[in-house]
Amino acid sequence: MDKIKRFIDIEVPVTTCTLRCHYCYITQHGLFNDSLPKFKYSAEQIGRALSKERLGGTCHFNMCGSGETLLPPEMTAVVRAILEQGHYVMIVTNGTVTRRFKEMIEQYPVELKNRLGFKFSFHYLELKKRNLMDMFFDNIKFVRDGGCSFSLELTPSDELIPHIDGIKKECMNRLGALCHVTVARDETDEDFVLLTKLSREDYIKTWSQFKSSLFDFKIKIFGEKRCEFCYAGMWGGMLTLHDGMLRACDKTFLRRNIIDDPTLPIDFVPIAKCNKAHCHNGHAWLTLGMIPQLDTPTYSEMRNRTDKDGNDWLRPDMKAFLSQKLEDSNVLLSDAEKRRFKQKALVDHVLWNGVNIVRKLYHALRRKNS
Repeated sequence: MDKIKRFIDIEVPVTTCTLRCHYCYITQHGLFNDSLPKFKYSAEQIGRALSKERLGGTCHFNMCGSGETLLPPEMTAVVRAILEQGHYVMIVTNGTVTRRFKEMIEQYPVELKNRLGFKFSFHYLELKKRNLMDMFFDNIKFVRDGGCSFSLELTPSDELIPHIDGIKKECMNRLGALCHVTVARDETDEDFVLLTKLSREDYIKTWSQFKSSLFDFKIKIFGEKRCEFCYAGMWGGMLTLHDGMLRACDKTFLRRNIIDDPTLPIDFVPIAKCNKAHCHNGHAWLTLGMIPQLDTPTYSEMRNRTDKDGNDWLRPDMKAFLSQKLEDSNVLLSDAEKRRFKQKALVDHVLWNGVNIVRKLYHALRRKNS
């Protein structure tokens, strides 16, 4: 079995989308545009920059665009280049770009598809409005039958509450299992509070009926400040494809380019102390073990379901890989080393606060002028 060395969250440079969901953070910030990006780096260079030798071992990559991840035609080659390095990849998608699924399923060999998965976002109202429900579930079945892993998740907006029974019925009839449920956050608020008019208690009561381990864990840690030593940055990070920059996680200032010259070693530095109100993507970072002493479910539990016929959403190789913890393949730091990195983190915290002030002023001006 492959051992997991690092988790890399890749931001794909696309802000346009085939849907216009009101709860989407891009909609909240008014950042949609209609043009597709031009990739700075070739798929070949991205693959070489992300080799197992350079990253220290087999990694799990999550790929997500600000808009629809699979719209850029380059994605088929980029995903293949990463898979050919021996890594595991999951792609966040709204399930509407049929041609991209066909390219990957028809062009990739079996050994690559065993390490590929798709995280389908279930935008129920948009799919109904645009008459895309059949195509959406057909694409899920296509990648499933083509040998890939998949997961299905719903963003729980208040507008969906009257449709819960219909959503359940759709999932059971089409896939034989309920979708997972995530937690919606208001990204116009600096603390990213729950995006709902319900009380927290009623919000939990409403959406717990899906019996989703993803929802249960995300709501448990939502708003919970993390004070433990965090290995994000050392055991993983966030990579933006448009500029090749790697950060410890989504709320850190210090960055370094790791794609320009694939021959250079990568200096993996832990964030140490988190400066966020809570871990925004803790369902991945925490369940994979960025904070080793924290008792969490596995990441595979956040993604897998077993349908009424006993079939798992995750293929055996993917399920086994995502059931591991990063501590199993990495060395823990000494107390002295932790103190040293915490001191460095203070500088990053000051810089990030400055960036955050500028960001809030920018969005305030956008709202004022819109």
